[in-house]
Amino acid sequence: MKKIIVGITGASGSIFAHRIIESLLSLGHEVHLVATSNGEKVCAYELDQSFKTLVKHYQSLSKNEIAQNARLFVYDNENLFSQIASGSFKTDAMVVVPCSMGTLAKISLGLSENLLTRVADVMIKEQRKLVLVTRESPLSPIHLENMLKLSRLGVQIMPPVPAFYNKPQTLAESIDMSVGRILETLDVENPHHKIWRNENEI
Repeated sequence: MKKIIVGITGASGSIFAHRIIESLLSLGHEVHLVATSNGEKVCAYELDQSFKTLVKHYQSLSKNEIAQNARLFVYDNENLFSQIASGSFKTDAMVVVPCSMGTLAKISLGLSENLLTRVADVMIKEQRKLVLVTRESPLSPIHLENMLKLSRLGVQIMPPVPAFYNKPQTLAESIDMSVGRILETLDVENPHHKIWRNENEI
């Protein structure tokens, strides 16, 4: 079982966070969830459900008898007294999905103005795995410089770029392929990640 922090910001792409949380819980992992206020609003808009309803759905997954170790913790983004704000609280990784360019900039500058950015700062200072699923297009020189700065510090920048080598037939399949790659980056084995194999090779 792994302890994974999932941060959600106000960028488009809530479906990736949704599927990652569902997958982690169904696989029996511990999820620590923190969302910005805009992140909650975008989730509600894009997924056609209130954020509270989504949290109830995740809580029901954490009580699944099949995934007995699954646990869900939800935090107030304004509460900097939360346990995940401290480096003494051991976690395996953090993923910010989707990661807005504003949040990217704050993390690159070490601005811990809320719980999400504070936890990202902790991950960097403690040299733990931090994955930013960045969402923006086109990218400005400022965005690229912030990404390069964080990449040089060991942060993994991972835009949800669709892959087509497995020939997805639906949008859901394409989304899950990206989810699988993100989970694999978090060192979480999952059924969504398919290794490329050329059937013409022996």
